[in-house]
Amino acid sequence: MPEKVNLNAYFERIGFAGSIAPTIQTLEQLHALHPAVIPFENVAPLIGEQVMLDQQSLEKKLLTDKRGGFCFEHNFLFMRILRDLDYEVRPLLARVIWTNPEAVTAPPSHMLLLIDIKGANYIADVGFGGLSLTAPLRLRAGAEQTTPHETFRLTGGEPEWTLEVKIGEEWRGVYVFTTDEAPEVELWDINRDLSSNPASPFTMQLRASLSPSGKRLKVHNDQFTVQPTGEEAQKRTLTSVEEIRAVLTEELGLTLPESEKLDAKLAGFLPQPTETAE
Repeated sequence: MPEKVNLNAYFERIGFAGSIAPTIQTLEQLHALHPAVIPFENVAPLIGEQVMLDQQSLEKKLLTDKRGGFCFEHNFLFMRILRDLDYEVRPLLARVIWTNPEAVTAPPSHMLLLIDIKGANYIADVGFGGLSLTAPLRLRAGAEQTTPHETFRLTGGEPEWTLEVKIGEEWRGVYVFTTDEAPEVELWDINRDLSSNPASPFTMQLRASLSPSGKRLKVHNDQFTVQPTGEEAQKRTLTSVEEIRAVLTEELGLTLPESEKLDAKLAGFLPQPTETAE
């Protein structure tokens, strides 16, 4: 039985008001608004909180409590919203090659969505951090597709597709995927491993981002980056726990959980004082 979805709470959270007909135009509006308002962040895995994917947990965290989440949380929520709006949606799995091209042979670790609109297939992905799509992409090989932020293209084709992004004049691979529907139990298993395994980057590093119109805001440990669309990135090193908290809450609009572990984790990302010999 499908889980009950609170559409009104979602629309209020992202500031959506318009037609809810399952068209490409509605999808484009939702896809732009979601990553512009709901932050990508991994605070829960960082402090040892369990990451749940049931709809009630996702709505409480991402909508009511105004926190964010990582890829499985964002795309599970988006998938259920779209299904409730009568889109044909299925979840896919991808192998991320953005930071390591050799990971093309690694197990899948990312979730995205495939949407069928009157026989035309699109991919949607509101949960890839500082490179989250801000528009759906037509599943068509070779075509350059502009979004409100970067230009992307899909290469290859059945069975494997590669998502690439244009950085300057260079095309870089983001992830590799097939259009085979991912079993929900497998998605839950991968989510549990990524959010709890001590070797996972999501339990070891701080990553947070937001993609409002005209720029991307990104936090990686003690580094804060403002990336205006089409311009040079502006980077700043954060020098205190208070400064990291302020960027997360004031710049990214993130409500942080009350946890005694959080400040200690954030402090661990700051340069440690060196002992000087007397």
